[in-house]
This record gives sequence, C-alpha cells and structure tokens, in this order.
Amino acid sequence: MARTVAQLPSGSRITDYISLGVIAKTFPAASIEAILAKANKASIRKRDLPAHVVVYYVIALALYAQSSYREVLRCLIEGIHWLIDPGARVKVTGKSGISQARTRLGSQPVRQLHDEIVMPIAGESTKGAWYRKWHLVSLDGSTMDVADERENEKTFGRPSANRGESAYPQVRFVSLVENGTHVLFGTQMGGCSTGELTLAEGVLSFLRQGMMCLADRNFYGFELWNKARADKADLLWRVKKNLSLPCEKRLVDDSYLSTVYPSTKDRRHQRNGVTVRVIEYTLEGITDAEPIYRLLTTILDPDSAPASELAALYHERWEIETALDELKTHLRGAKIVLRSKTPDLVKQEFYGFMLAHFAIRSLMHEAALKEDLDPDQLSFLHTVRVIRRKMTRFASVPPSGLEGIS
Repeated sequence: MARTVAQLPSGSRITDYISLGVIAKTFPAASIEAILAKANKASIRKRDLPAHVVVYYVIALALYAQSSYREVLRCLIEGIHWLIDPGARVKVTGKSGISQARTRLGSQPVRQLHDEIVMPIAGESTKGAWYRKWHLVSLDGSTMDVADERENEKTFGRPSANRGESAYPQVRFVSLVENGTHVLFGTQMGGCSTGELTLAEGVLSFLRQGMMCLADRNFYGFELWNKARADKADLLWRVKKNLSLPCEKRLVDDSYLSTVYPSTKDRRHQRNGVTVRVIEYTLEGITDAEPIYRLLTTILDPDSAPASELAALYHERWEIETALDELKTHLRGAKIVLRSKTPDLVKQEFYGFMLAHFAIRSLMHEAALKEDLDPDQLSFLHTVRVIRRKMTRFASVPPSGLEGIS
C-alpha cells in the first residue's frame, strides 16, 4: 500500500506524538551507546543524525508506519535535543540523508538491542502469566510483505499465489510470546522460503528453566522437541493424528505414557527414544472442532499437571495470534508494506517494529500492575494511540538521557 505524506500539526514534539520518553525508558541511551560501541557503529564525528539518534528514529518509524520518513524525523528531532548537545542546531535532513544514516547504522545493532533487552517481563503478580509453577510462553510464526525491489526479492523471495506470484517479496519470522503480557521475544527472521522449523531452532534457545512452551502441531519434530526440552523448559505441543504413539502406561487422569523416536528404524529397534505423556481429548459443542486433539508434554506426573487442565491450557496458545495481530495490524497497519528498499534496512526496520511493540507492551504491563488488572483487559490499540498523542507522565526526560525516567 502506498504511503501518503502524512503530516502532524505544526509545532509537534516527540513527547506529544511519539512519546520518546516511553521508548527511552524501555531502551536507555546508555544501553544503546554500549551496543553501538561493541558494533563499532558509534558516531565519531558530528553528523546530522548521530548513530544513537538513528536507533530511536528506527523505533519511531515503527510507531508511525504510515507517515513519511522526513515527517517522523521532524517530530523526533524537535524532542530529542537532550540526546545530543542541547545547544546544537540539528537540521531535518532530506530523504537521502536519512537513508545514508540508516545504512551507516545497519541492522546488526538494532537486532542486538532486541536480543539483549526484549525479554519476558512478567512478575509473580502478573495475571495470566502463570500456570501453577510454570511461566507460560507460546511459539508461532508469521510473514510480512516488504518493498518490491529487486534486491529484496533476491534476498527474501516472493511467495507463490493463486495466479502466479505474490505482489510483494516477504520475510518470515518466528517468535516466542509471553502469554500473560503478549511480549514477543527471541524473534528470528529470514526469507519466505525459510521454513518455520528452521527459524524455530534459533528461537528455542531463548527458553529457560521454569517455562512451559505451547506450540501448534506444525512445529513438532523429534529433533526440535529434543532441542526445546534440552533447555529444561517443559513443553505442551499439539501433534498430528498420524504420529505413532502407542499407549505404554495408562495414567490416573486417562493420559498415557509413550515413546517418540528420531526415526522409524530407531523405533523398530527401540533405541534413542524419549518418553512423553500423551493427552487426547475432544471439544464437544464447538463449531468446526476437530474429531480429536492430541497433545505431547514433558510433564510426566499427572498430579503435577492433570490432563484436563493441560487440555484447557493448550488453547492459551492463541495468545500469540493476538500478539501477532497487534504487531501486524494495529502497529504496522493492515496491508502496509515494510518501506525499506534494501535487505539490510528491511531487517533493521523489522526489528524496529519488534522493539516498538515491546515498548508498548512494557507500558501496558506497568499500567496493569498498578491497577491490579490482567494485561489482556487493556486495549493495545488504545495504548498505541495514547503513545502517539501525549503521555504527560513520560514527558520529562533527563538531559543526559542516562538516568531513566523519574
């Protein structure tokens, strides 16, 4: 979808419309400077757009996906003098200058900021984040259209469509979501020809002991299952009905123990197997429900997690569908194409979206805790609109940009 040169009212400030304070609180200037130094991307000489300002600009672009590059920069610069010499005059450079600044920065520092800071944020009192002792997370993936440029097509590919090929190249990504807060973390991206299972291998390294990971049937495979459980997280994954899972021991809650193997040959020789617990159930009275649902879990003791509770819990996996909709529809905008013209800037822009989503969800989590609410009770779209307009309590940002928000 083509962008109009959307403008904000004259005299707009970042604290009024983009609320830089919310972003700066989530991603402190000190953290950005440290990452830029490690990546050898810190600005050495005076520029119209120093590297740390460009990082904030990339996140701001995600908050204003339907506005022009220069319009977003104008608002950013008017409210960001605290990040640089307060007495300096910083001009709003043209589109080519913005592109050069983004190219100098590249995608790696933005991704590194994502990998280091975007993590689960739920505490013990966060409603909806826990099942018994387990911290709930879910695994899933999606795609985004990118600008129709030759290099983008070459790098990311163009999916097939009913009549030939899609109008745009696409990127594919896989994420974990913290169920209680809708924070997307551990995100890995690639071209549209890169399978979700391949991307999931990198995502699973973000699982931690004490988590319970929910996943749909398309993710199950012996190797991926083994990799996921190796990090000591517990798993509750749906599997396809044709997977061979003979009952080896029936348990008191009507679930049963079985063994999965890496290959048919291993199964035949009963070697290299892993014990799993199988839960089978139906959904009565539900339109379009399938005849039977089959879940595998690493939790072998039915007293620790009864089958009926796990069957109900599995459907919490849809929390990630909601989070992906927030990212793609409410934040990016329906049918909006990532605007970057080169593959590296596409990656930069993509992780800018992930950072912006995290900043919004962090703010929502903080608000929910103060009001003793489940974060699900708060409107993501309303929060985005508030951040874009004005957040008075975050309007004051310290001159150094290093101390956080008071």
